[in-house]
Order: sequence, then structure tokens, then C-alpha cells
Amino acid sequence: MSPEPPAQAPPRVLTVAGSDSGGGAGIQADLKTMLALGVHGMSVITAVTAQNSLGVQGAWELPAEAVRAQYRSAVDDIGVDAVKTGMLASAELVETVAELLAAAEAPVVVDPVGVSKHGDPLIAESALESVRGKLLPIATVATPNVDEVEQLTGVRVADESELRRAADAVLRFGPRWALIKGGHLAGDAVDLLTDGTDEHWLRSPRHDNRHTHGTGCTLASAVASGLAKGLAVPEAVYAAKEYVTGAIVAGYPLGGGIGPVDHGWRFR
Repeated sequence: MSPEPPAQAPPRVLTVAGSDSGGGAGIQADLKTMLALGVHGMSVITAVTAQNSLGVQGAWELPAEAVRAQYRSAVDDIGVDAVKTGMLASAELVETVAELLAAAEAPVVVDPVGVSKHGDPLIAESALESVRGKLLPIATVATPNVDEVEQLTGVRVADESELRRAADAVLRFGPRWALIKGGHLAGDAVDLLTDGTDEHWLRSPRHDNRHTHGTGCTLASAVASGLAKGLAVPEAVYAAKEYVTGAIVAGYPLGGGIGPVDHGWRFR
């Protein structure tokens, strides 16, 4: 009897982000999302945080050399079908990662993480110019929330009617698509995906659940997972929105503060 042929490897997705010791966001959320969506997750850790449901108690950036070595180790041997970037706290790390990704052929989802769910700053002011000038121009999709839009562009979004103006401001820095997340606004959870010509409005009811730690990381990782599977950007974003909405509905209390979304909600 001949042996079974080896299984074919799933699409490969790399997250370049910080670690969340509480398991709700960052690298941990990214890898859980990738597993749930049927892709092989790999990681380049850019920072280690002491973090839980109450906030971020400390953060330690890894040297650029360590980030570069992790990237080369994974990509040169295993390869990659899509990349998602998250917490890049310094200009040196932003520029290191941008240089690496500029040479890659895989689509790149940039989540320009500025502050944590609890309001803790996760990027140095000096790094913002590098995000604008080095990282956003190589992004297939940029996924800022309205607070991060203001941080990057100075455009303040007070309601849904201003999402288009926010997207235009982000697109000026060069990403192919901007996904402006309106979850922090009042009313329905409305996001706008646009490349400056084609517009997609993604709307879902707002669910009465405060346990939403990790939503941004989860959404960006879900988009990257869809792109790795060969989906076009709009299809990848629609699928990601459906997944993260279900994860928010199923978010659960953990610790004394804001609990995480449930990355495994489809398995329950």
C-alpha cells in the first residue's frame, strides 16, 4: 500500500507586529485569525509588551537587526503570500520593515497602529513621518481607524459623512486602497474601502458588547488572509468584515477590563 501523498501547504501569511502578553491583540490575535481562516501564519515580532485587559504596562522594542533576521528567516525559506504590519514603534523599525517589504512581491496590509484599545500610545511621534513616507506608499491596503487617520493626516472625522475625506487624505500617501474604519463613531459600525475611484461602504449593526480588544489587528489579519488566498481587495475586505463582526458579537470578558474578541467564534 503506497503512502498518502503529503498535504498541500495552505497560503502563507506573515504578521510583522508587537506581542500582546494578554493574548487579545498584536501577534497573538493575528495568528489566531490566520488559523481560523485557514492560512499558515508566521510572525516577525517587533516589540514585546506587558499588556492585559486593563492596558499596556510596558513595551520593549526589538532591535532592527532582530526584526530583519526574523523576516529573512521566514520569507527566504518558507515564502509568503501576504504580509500584515502592525505595531512599529520607531522610525528605524518602520524604515527597516518598509525596505524589506518594498522588495517583496506579496500584497501588504498596513495597520498603522497608533494607540491601544485603552488609549496607550504605541508609536513614537518621530515614526509617523516614516509611516507616511516609507510604509504607506508600499501598502496594498491601509486600515486606519478614525483616530489614526487624524494622527497621520490631521483630518478629524466626526461622523460618517467625513469618511470619504479621510480616505482621500490617506490615499495621498500612496496606498492602493484605504479602508477607513468608523467603528469609533456613533451609530452603525461603518467602514469605507476605496481606491479613490471604486467605493465600498461596509455597514453592520453596532453590537452591545464592550469586549472588543484586538479588533483592528484581527481585521487587518483577516484582510491579509483573504489576499493570500487570491481574493481581490474588495472581496477580501468584505470577508474580513464578516469575520470580525462575528468575533465582536462573541467577544468575552477576561480580566478586569476590556476583554478580547473571540477569534474562534466559527468553531463554537
